[in-house]
Amino acid sequence: MPRRIFRFDRPDRFIVEAVGPPGERTFYLQARKGGAVVSVSLEKTQVIALATRMDQLLDVVGPTSDEGLGPDDDAPLEQPLVDLFRVGPMALSWDAEAERVVVEAQPEQEDADFTDVADDEDGPDLVRVRLAPAEARDFVRRATRVVSSGRPACPFCGQPLEPTGHFCPRNNGHLN
Repeated sequence: MPRRIFRFDRPDRFIVEAVGPPGERTFYLQARKGGAVVSVSLEKTQVIALATRMDQLLDVVGPTSDEGLGPDDDAPLEQPLVDLFRVGPMALSWDAEAERVVVEAQPEQEDADFTDVADDEDGPDLVRVRLAPAEARDFVRRATRVVSSGRPACPFCGQPLEPTGHFCPRNNGHLN
């Protein structure tokens, strides 16, 4: 099957959202430009890593020509929600010439390394999103909000707390 590359330069929307009850949530990245919508699922840890690294990248590159936060996007995911693939390796970079944050996601593979094959016809599918810094800051804000809306963390070990507690490794396996 030929490789599919989904490009979103300055998308109308690029968000993360979780579906399901805390502890059983599925996280999605979703990009939309016009009538084109792509959704991919990923792990909560990947959302945290992407938002953290994106925030750090934006701090390093400093203010740019279109810096400024827009209103919070609290709208739900576009429907119907069709998962294109489960995200494996991701890449985050800065395009200095265009002043854009570039996010790339590939499907899970046996070889977990990101395959940099540019726009070759062969290789894994790819979702590429190019964001203005303000759009990237908006993404970080929403990602932080979505991640923190789940189960609270144990104050001792940081693992998620279930309503019934959990066996804490920092508390010698006793129920917290």
